[in-house]
Amino acid sequence: MIEKSELVEKFVAYSPHVDPAPLELAWDFAAKAHENQARASGDHYLTHCAAVAQSLVEWRMDLPTVCAGLLHDTIEDTPTTEAELRSTFGEEIAMLVLGVTKLDALKFESRDDAQAENWRKMLLATAQDIRVIVVKLADRLHNMKTLNFLRRDKQERIAAETMALYAPLAHRLGMFKLKGELEDLSFSYTHPEEYAELKAKIDARLTESGKQLASAKAAIEKVLSGTTIPCRILARTKTLWSIYKKMERQQKPFEEIQDALGIRLITDTVANCYALLGLVHTHFKPVAGSFTDYISTPKLNLYRSLHTTIVGPAGDLVEIQIRTEEMHRSSEYGIAAHWRYKTGEQSKDVHLEEKLNWLRQWIEWLQDLNSPREFLDSLKTDLEFNQVFVFTPAGEVKVLPAGATPLDFAFAVHTEVGHTCVGAVVNNKMVRLDHALKSGDICRIVTKKGSTPKKDWLGFVRTARARSKIRHWLRERGIVA
Repeated sequence: MIEKSELVEKFVAYSPHVDPAPLELAWDFAAKAHENQARASGDHYLTHCAAVAQSLVEWRMDLPTVCAGLLHDTIEDTPTTEAELRSTFGEEIAMLVLGVTKLDALKFESRDDAQAENWRKMLLATAQDIRVIVVKLADRLHNMKTLNFLRRDKQERIAAETMALYAPLAHRLGMFKLKGELEDLSFSYTHPEEYAELKAKIDARLTESGKQLASAKAAIEKVLSGTTIPCRILARTKTLWSIYKKMERQQKPFEEIQDALGIRLITDTVANCYALLGLVHTHFKPVAGSFTDYISTPKLNLYRSLHTTIVGPAGDLVEIQIRTEEMHRSSEYGIAAHWRYKTGEQSKDVHLEEKLNWLRQWIEWLQDLNSPREFLDSLKTDLEFNQVFVFTPAGEVKVLPAGATPLDFAFAVHTEVGHTCVGAVVNNKMVRLDHALKSGDICRIVTKKGSTPKKDWLGFVRTARARSKIRHWLRERGIVA
């Protein structure tokens, strides 16, 4: 377990102008509140609180968030009251802790309903303060790391929930390092045999792949040595879960999955990202169809990078990611990497509000759903990794979940366009409103003045925004939806 002095020291290292006294107070408060409690592992309960705070410090979160990490279970698991928390730590820290606390006092028809209501509460708190969900993710990470001390049935349930909700949420927040950790930890419990078999194969290939990676890295370094472009090169290996999913998608055994190797080129400017791409493609053979530009068209979570796959010196496939330092920080820690900009500790990030607003807006749409089950289903749909990029006739791109329809597209363009939609033309052909859109489609929505939403639309729209807007319109007119 990390010691109090070490935690404070790590926090002060990136927040030298912030008084760490509340952090020390929160540690002592949590230690006293949980003094007679132990984890399933037999460890003192404080080890969990400290581990959550340690993750938050690694993500460089602000002081109230780290304090909330230490205190996140005090209201739920100890006699501590809301009033006591407010009087000791103030409104901000108390509200963060309350946002993370579960709804154990309420009764639900089923476990699914309880889970859905917990998520709804957490997400509504997030609409006010994104730090709530960052604490919750740190909490879940440590729970997954200590899952081996629980019964098998609990392990399976918690791992499945982590894979279905927490890992996708980390993905949507751009926290890719955390997403990978949560997926691999879950994978080891949801598919233990497949996990063990794949891990053994990867470990066996490690020496060979290490040589291939070193060879590719050296070849790229040689090419870049003749330029003045500032660049640092990082080697990376794909997560076990991502390799397993690729094997499933391509219906191939592990031995035929060739681009489990990866290299990142990190530079200073966007212009240099494209310059590096040109150099790589000039000196190495690119794999046809492998290039994706997430700089000009960022993902929904605002992830930005250039992706390409080349044939390495030994004939093996190597995936290359090219990005700036800022993009790299964002891809590792996502929204957490940007939170400190809001506190004024660094120069203002002009894109931060955009990074926060997409989540707030999405949560507002989810609030319109009445049934906890439907809320959870909608949440899972909107957290899906697979996305399609669909264009308006003017060339504007709309990013939607896989399986989205022209009606989802219409509401993504504008609420009124959705309300008055009567048809759609995709790639110059008329299609049904429940037609599944694909990346690269050009979609034109046909509207008719006076036309209104139909109740049966709720049966096939995929996005929370479309469903929310349709329900809202129907409810205002007394139509039960």
